[in-house]
Order: sequence, then C-alpha cells, then structure tokens
Amino acid sequence: MLFENIARENSEKLKKNSYPGRGIVLGLNSDGDKLIQIYWIMGRSENSRNRIFVEEDGFVRTKAFDESKLEDPSLIIYYPLKTIGKYHIISNGDQTDTVYDVLKENKTFEEALMNRTFEPDAPNYTPRITGLMELGGQNAYSLSILKTQDGNPDTCIRNFYNYEKAVPSIGHCIHTYEKDGEVLPSFSGEPYIMPVLNTIEENIEFYWPLLNSDNRVSLLVKSIEIATGNTEIIIKNRHI
Repeated sequence: MLFENIARENSEKLKKNSYPGRGIVLGLNSDGDKLIQIYWIMGRSENSRNRIFVEEDGFVRTKAFDESKLEDPSLIIYYPLKTIGKYHIISNGDQTDTVYDVLKENKTFEEALMNRTFEPDAPNYTPRITGLMELGGQNAYSLSILKTQDGNPDTCIRNFYNYEKAVPSIGHCIHTYEKDGEVLPSFSGEPYIMPVLNTIEENIEFYWPLLNSDNRVSLLVKSIEIATGNTEIIIKNRHI
C-alpha cells in the first residue's frame, strides 16, 4: 500500500509539472499478468507539436501531422518503440534503432548505449532516455538516461537502472527534463515510481490528463502478456 500511495503522490507532482518533456514509464499491470510500457511526447514549438504517433507492423514511429509545416525532422522523427524477439525497446530518439541493431547481434542493452550521447540540441542537450523489457530475462525491465554533467556537453553521464522484479500496479518513470525553463534542466535523480493500471485503455485515460494540456502531443501504451508474449498497443494523439 505504501508503494501505491507514493506512486499517487508522484502522479500529482507530474501533473503540476508543465514541461517534463518526453517520458517513459515501465511497470506491471495490477493483475500481474502483463508488462506495461508507456511513452509520451510534448512540445513547445510548432515543429515539436506538429507530430503524431502511428503504428507500423507492431512498431510505432513519429510522423509529421502536417507535412507542409515540418521544419527539422532530425530529432523529432524516429521510432520510439520496436520489438525484436523477446526484447521490447522504447526510447525518445533514434537510439531505439541502435538498441535494436545491437540486440540483434546478441549484445547487451548497455553495450548499445555506450556509444550514444545526449542530443546535440544546444543549449538544452536533451537527455536520451531508453527502456527495455526482456521476457524471461534476468531483469523485469531496465531504464537508461544519457545526459550532460550539469549542462556541460564535454561530459556524458550514462546511468542504467535495472529492476529485477516488477511489482503489480507500480512502474518506474523517467523523463527528459526536470521542469520548464528558458534552458531546460535535465532530469535529475533516479526514476520514480508511478501508478500502472490494469488495461492499456485505463493507462491512456489516466496518463493523458496528467500531461499539460498546452504541451502534450502524443501518448502510447503497450502491454506485453507475460505468459504468451502477445502485445497490444494503443495511441492517443493531440491532433487526431
């Protein structure tokens, strides 16, 4: 019960944060039979807000809602979600592809990200956040953040968090920014616990209102049935 109370308190803090940026929550549904992946994107500029999530053969990619208004696709058009075998990858950038390719070579999540850094969008240097769920693996799920040392781009900090056992109704959350600002401060501290509801629909309905209505762009939830590996994905877009 204590975990659930803390998770609810954290959800209220997230709701009051006008700009956490892009975020990931990994956890286990309340019945304990499905792993849950949650990912959202937000935007302050017209270019960042001009996006939707689209499902593509079990993967998800970002796409410009209005192609005529697309300015710079380099950091906003990517696959946030991919699957390869027992591995379920989620991230806020093209490191999804890096992890996918490295796992295909039977290497590790950590090896994949050791050659990546934060995004080159000075002065924010947006962190790269990545999550992995491996059915039947040593850990229920893992999270990673690649970020600067207090805004100094000369150094990349690579933090990895491995969660050996998932707890029903609980997930761990990480996002790119600590809060809004003229220069956006990177996420600090460890991933914090958040509620995970039973179905993908319940999670969409819970998380969408937590995100600032001016800045939220898209939200996805994926469930992975532990016994069978069967998956479901649901998407909510601001523009559709």
